[in-house]
Amino acid sequence: MHGLGVNMEEISERIRFCNYLSVAQIFLQDNFLLNRPLSFSDIKPRLLGHWGTCPGINIAYANLKARFPAMQFILGPGHGYPALQANLFLDGDLYEHYPEATSNLHGIEYVCKSFSWPYGFPSHVSPMTPEALSEGGELGYALATAYGAALGKPDKFVAVLIGDGELETATALASFNLNRLLDSDKNGHVLPILHLNGYKISAPTIYGRCSERELLQLFRGFGYDPRVVDGTSNEDFQLALSELKPNTMIILKTPKGYTGPKELDGVKIEGNCATHQVPLPFAKTDERQLRILEDWLKSYNFKELYSEFAHENR
Repeated sequence: MHGLGVNMEEISERIRFCNYLSVAQIFLQDNFLLNRPLSFSDIKPRLLGHWGTCPGINIAYANLKARFPAMQFILGPGHGYPALQANLFLDGDLYEHYPEATSNLHGIEYVCKSFSWPYGFPSHVSPMTPEALSEGGELGYALATAYGAALGKPDKFVAVLIGDGELETATALASFNLNRLLDSDKNGHVLPILHLNGYKISAPTIYGRCSERELLQLFRGFGYDPRVVDGTSNEDFQLALSELKPNTMIILKTPKGYTGPKELDGVKIEGNCATHQVPLPFAKTDERQLRILEDWLKSYNFKELYSEFAHENR
């Protein structure tokens, strides 16, 4: 237990668990615990999904859940569905709606094989997602949805993650004015979190190119008290959450695709738009990419986390 009042080790383990499961959903159709060396037959025939935003989602969700276990979480970059689904699986929320998502190896197999597959789970947040109020097919509506969710519910805490690419939409930017309309005595608390990873699908984001001073001035102009948080430090995130004010918003800075492959064939992957979707697109047929994927998955020490997870859910 840390002086900030939450278990920092549990937060770190949760992030590792969900990062692994996010990658597994995109790539794996077998050998989910890496009980043997990864082979081409373990890889899905068609690789679909978006990895780049997933680490930031997992960081935000883990830190928020530790401090506000009853929160309503709304995800703007709905293409990061593997991360959200990993968290819903870990908490048992997915099982309540999908009985095959059991808290064991069968459940992991079900979640991974069903991701982005016909009659399975979609690649984006959808009406099929437990507790989802905002879909992921079109960006820009998450913050407005969050303020709507808080109306007339003074005891409700709503956290909303907004991508920096999403913030380039007129709807998302205009929604930052809604804080002026809510009476904090009659409505719930809305915490906007701008996920600043610097890149969208094929280029840097506008806000990723802004200086910290420019970003702080922008959101102060909207009436917020912005806090810049280093997403690679759970302590920094928890400090910001422990000092929340009614008008606080968080600017969460993480490298895009954080903890994934650093580079491939001399091209920067982590911290670049090359990690937006599938950073190892030929892992099904290229031995080098397969081995990079194996090392990437092993870096999370998932078997250790799974043993504890399975023991707790026997």
